[in-house]
Amino acid sequence: MAAPLDSDLMRSFLAVADTGSVTSAAARLARTQSAVSLQIKRLEESLGQPLFQRQARGVVLTPRGEQLVPYARRVVVLLDEAALALREKPLVGPVRVGIPDEYSGTILPRALAAFDERHEGVQVTVRVDHSESQMRALAADELDLAVIYDWSYVDEGEILCVDPTVWATSITHAQHLRKPVPVCTYFRSDWCREFAEGSLNRQGIDWRVAWSCDLSSGFRIAVVNGMGIAPLSRSTIPAGCRELTAADGFPIVDSARVVLRRNPRGTSPAVEGMAALLREAFAPLAGALPSPARRAAE
Repeated sequence: MAAPLDSDLMRSFLAVADTGSVTSAAARLARTQSAVSLQIKRLEESLGQPLFQRQARGVVLTPRGEQLVPYARRVVVLLDEAALALREKPLVGPVRVGIPDEYSGTILPRALAAFDERHEGVQVTVRVDHSESQMRALAADELDLAVIYDWSYVDEGEILCVDPTVWATSITHAQHLRKPVPVCTYFRSDWCREFAEGSLNRQGIDWRVAWSCDLSSGFRIAVVNGMGIAPLSRSTIPAGCRELTAADGFPIVDSARVVLRRNPRGTSPAVEGMAALLREAFAPLAGALPSPARRAAE
């Protein structure tokens, strides 16, 4: 019977795999180089095969090592989640949170579901809407937290990230090369007229309305299927599509911040827990996306 894999060995394995160096892995783990080398040796002996190929300037994964990486990540993530769930003080009470449609199909559903699962005593209610409606709901005490877009840089709140609005096109259909260019637009949107349509007009681009809706999820469907180009948050461009850059003749549409706003009437531990989760969910975008950001289809 094969020996069970030690989770501590998995952490050392991932540290070496990520850094490509036993020395760097030891520094990351705050251990000695010899201790990490010993752990890798134990893991390789347990599996009966080498996981790294030693080179003059570090190590590279063997095919078996590559195969182990996703399993090791899952093991470490599950252990960290279990430790966090058991250490946390249980939260109770309702939490009403508003999120933009742009993120309703990407990073936020997983984060919100994980929060709901981790805190069974919390009743999470999610409202997917545009920024202006979210602000009215906060003022009317219908929400505790709202993630909004601030493109005028006057709204107060906690800045979560900057996620530029750019023009996106299907790689296969390349609709940006057509004359006039077929474009996706929002219904009744001052932002769309001023920023999205305005950016096309300022560039002197000949365009026509090919798809109109009130949700960015509709834009993603249209772009993927080659109906037209659409203004999308850079982080939400779907697979099979790409950003149109200044080299293509399409500048960034706007420069908005993704902001977390709170109900001014007060807070609770459950609400603060949700705020921490939203902060964590947007953290990768805060570090990965340079330049300006986003929009709101009011």
